[in-house]
Amino acid sequence: MDRKIRILLSKVGLDAHDRGIHVLEEALHDAGMDVIVNSLGEKPEDIVRIAIEKDVDVIGISIHSATHNVYLPKIVKLLKKENKDIPVIVGGIIPDEDAEKLKKAGVREIFKPGESLEKIIDFIKKTVK
Repeated sequence: MDRKIRILLSKVGLDAHDRGIHVLEEALHDAGMDVIVNSLGEKPEDIVRIAIEKDVDVIGISIHSATHNVYLPKIVKLLKKENKDIPVIVGGIIPDEDAEKLKKAGVREIFKPGESLEKIIDFIKKTVK
């Protein structure tokens, strides 16, 4: 890759918990990545549009509002509709049974609260190569 890994971090829907995104933003930046944080509380269509416009390599969604089964599959479907293979990773409180469904729907990885920043950074680097 001839440029820095570019990642879009976002919240979706009415979820207002943003501390995790800002902690991750700093860690990814320190790891040499180009990090874009869009307005918090975007619609899935807006997230996909911004990801395409900014030519990102990964979309990172933070979600704590129990709407993960609605919004995350929609983001993946919208990316497929646009013929974009941009990995979607997620952080937040997601029950194990929902995590499996989300992965089957196309979410690449799910990080639970307390996951190490190094694990997230390593996953992104391995995924983008």
